[in-house]
Amino acid sequence: MTLPADPVWFITGCSTGFGRELAKLVVERGWRVVATARDASRVADLADGHEGRVLPLALDVTDTGAIAGAVRAAEEKFGRIDVLVNNAGYGYQSSIEEGEDGEIRAQFDANVFGLFAMTRAVLPGMRERGLGAIVNITSVAGLVGFPSSGYYAASKHAVEGFSDALVAEVEPLGISVTCVEPGPFRTDWAGRSLRQTGSRIAAYADTAAARMASTRGYSGNQPGDPVRAGEAMIAAVEHASPPRHLVLGKWGHDAVVARLRARIEEIEGLRAAALGADYPDATSDS
Repeated sequence: MTLPADPVWFITGCSTGFGRELAKLVVERGWRVVATARDASRVADLADGHEGRVLPLALDVTDTGAIAGAVRAAEEKFGRIDVLVNNAGYGYQSSIEEGEDGEIRAQFDANVFGLFAMTRAVLPGMRERGLGAIVNITSVAGLVGFPSSGYYAASKHAVEGFSDALVAEVEPLGISVTCVEPGPFRTDWAGRSLRQTGSRIAAYADTAAARMASTRGYSGNQPGDPVRAGEAMIAAVEHASPPRHLVLGKWGHDAVVARLRARIEEIEGLRAAALGADYPDATSDS
């Protein structure tokens, strides 16, 4: 896939972290970017000295009306959207048993349904032009489950499954789909972008509760560099065949590879059981 020489990027969640660093890199390359955040004042500075190439917008991705308005404003300003980066979202930690319904649903509204709506809003233009790239920021938790992150992992697994189907539908139309799965990065995810329901059940003291405590204490000391992550995302989008998965950081890469290898070994080890579930005259050992 070949993007235009002056691509237009639309990035959600640009107030901090990956979204902000990626937006800055896009601007540095002389490209155009729509940088959004719930509070537009937190992204207004990205346009300083680049007013013709940066459109800061207020956007709550849980508001479908606001999404339609933001896409319309982007297309009126720049004529098109070439790259959509679905970055907006946040983390929620609790044990599965102690998860709070309101927190779970609010996280899915932002991480899942907001991303779905944002994607639907940009697809018509990309489809008509026969060109585009969609980048969904998921997480290592989208491929691996960890104690205390069951509901967060569920939201990211949902995006991964959605992306599998999306790429099958839109790749023939000239649109690529990449999920970025970061491990621990030095963003404010564990501070400003993380909610927790503390565990009070003693049985989870060494699992969910312990991991929640370590997550908070780890903030600011993560090995991942968000600027280098942004550069890797740009390189992936520019690749002739953008990858479906981009796992970032050594810790995350090792964790994902180990989990997938173990899963394949488990599934292959149960091949006889799998084939035995078919009607005898329907089973083929090919």
